[in-house]
Amino acid sequence: MEKQYSSKKIPPKTTALSTRAMAAKVILQVLDEGKSLSTLIPEAQSSVKAQDLPLLQEICFGICRVLPRLEQIIKRLVDKPLKGKTRIVHCLLLVGLYQLLYMRIPAHAAVDEVVNATKSLKSDSFRGLVNGVLRRFLREQDDILAIVDKHWQTLHPDWFVNKLKKSYPNWREIIDANNQKPPMWLRVNTQKNSLETYRTLLAAQQTETQVTSHPQALGLTQPTAVQNLPLFAEGGVTVQDLHAQWAALLLQPQNHEVILDACAAPGGKTTHILELAPQADVMALDVEENRLQRVKENLARMQQQATVVCGDAANPQAWLDKLGKSAVRFDRILLDAPCSATGVIRRHPDIKWLRKEADIKQLVALQGQILDALWHYLKPNGVLLYATCSVLAEENSQQIERFLQNTPDAQLLPLDLPPDVLERNQSAVGFQFIPQIDGGDGFYYAKLVKRQG
Repeated sequence: MEKQYSSKKIPPKTTALSTRAMAAKVILQVLDEGKSLSTLIPEAQSSVKAQDLPLLQEICFGICRVLPRLEQIIKRLVDKPLKGKTRIVHCLLLVGLYQLLYMRIPAHAAVDEVVNATKSLKSDSFRGLVNGVLRRFLREQDDILAIVDKHWQTLHPDWFVNKLKKSYPNWREIIDANNQKPPMWLRVNTQKNSLETYRTLLAAQQTETQVTSHPQALGLTQPTAVQNLPLFAEGGVTVQDLHAQWAALLLQPQNHEVILDACAAPGGKTTHILELAPQADVMALDVEENRLQRVKENLARMQQQATVVCGDAANPQAWLDKLGKSAVRFDRILLDAPCSATGVIRRHPDIKWLRKEADIKQLVALQGQILDALWHYLKPNGVLLYATCSVLAEENSQQIERFLQNTPDAQLLPLDLPPDVLERNQSAVGFQFIPQIDGGDGFYYAKLVKRQG
C-alpha cells in the first residue's frame, strides 16, 4: 500500500499537480527525455494520492500503447505543432484524448480536469486552446476517427514492424497481442500447495482462472492486486508471466548443485529455481544494486536463501574475486540476458518509443560478451540456459548460432517442453515464444551443454 501524505507533508509545488498534470509530465519525460515508465511511475507515487495511482498508471501506459493514433488526431485539431516549452500542452492533449477515447470517465469531467491542469503546469495561457481542441474533438469525433482509422494501424515504430515482417509470417499476431493489455499469470509454489488446491482458494473468492500444460501456472481472467492473492505474503504464489515460468523448469536445477542466476532482478526466476531445488547453492547476480533489493524482498517473502551479488555478468572474475570464490565453477547457469524487451511490449508499451533500431546492435554485442564470459565459469557437462524477453532473431537464434560456431565445446540441447508448446515454436534454433493475447509474453530459450575434453 502506498503512503498517504497529508497536505502539511507535501511541498506546495507537489500539491498543485493533479493526476492529469502529473500524467502529462510523465509522458513528456518518456517522449522527450527517453525515461521509462518503470522509473517514472514509482517516482510519481509520492506526488499523487494512493487512490489516484491506478488512474495515473492507466493514462500513462494507455497513451504509450496507442500513441500514434492520438498523435494523428492532434494533427487534425491543432494548426501549429506545440514544440519546445509548449510540449507539455501537447502531452496534456494526449491525456485528454486518451480519457475521452478509452476511459469511462464522463466526457465533461474529463475535459474539465484536463483544462484545469493547465494552471498547475504553468500553462494557463493555453487553457482556451486545450478546452477548444477537446470540445471540437467531441463534436467532430466520428468524422475525425473515420479518417484516422481508415487504414489498420500497427501502433508500433516502422523499424520494429519491418524486423517482424522479415522473421515472422504471422507478424500481425505479434502486433495484435502487443496492443492488448497484458494478462496476469501466477506461479503456484507447489512446495506449499498443489495447483488445484490453490485454484480452489481463488475460486472461493470468485476469482476465475485458466490452466495450461505448465504444471505451476494459473492465468487470471481479471488482474488483481497481490494483496488479494491467498498466501501471497507467505510465499505461496508469485506473479510471473506464463512463458517466463518455463525458465527454471528448462534449467532443471538439482539439490546441492552450484547455480548462477545471471541478470537475476527482480528475482522471479531465482525463487523458482529454489522452489524446484531448495538445497541448491544459488547465486543471484545483477549489475544494478537498487534492483537487487527486489531480489532480496522476494527471497525473504518465499523464505529462501541465496547469495545476492552486485556485479557485471560480462566480467565474472571481478565479483568472484571480491567474494573470494575465484575458483568456483557452476553446474548450471541461467542467463536471462539484457535485451530489447520487445517480447514484453504489452507490459511496457513505452518500449516502443524508447527503444531505437541502433540499440539492437549494441545489445547483441553485450549478449555475446556475457555468453563468452560466463561459459568459462561453467563446469564440464554443465548446462547454460540462454533466455531473453525479445522477439528479434539477432538477439536470439542468430546469437546462439554464432556462439555455437565460435565455441567448439558448446552443444545445443533439445528443450523438454510439452507437445502442445513445442508445436508453437517460431525458431529454427532454440525456442521462440511469441506474445499471445490470452497467453504468455514473447520469450526465447536455448539450452547449451559444455562438452568434456
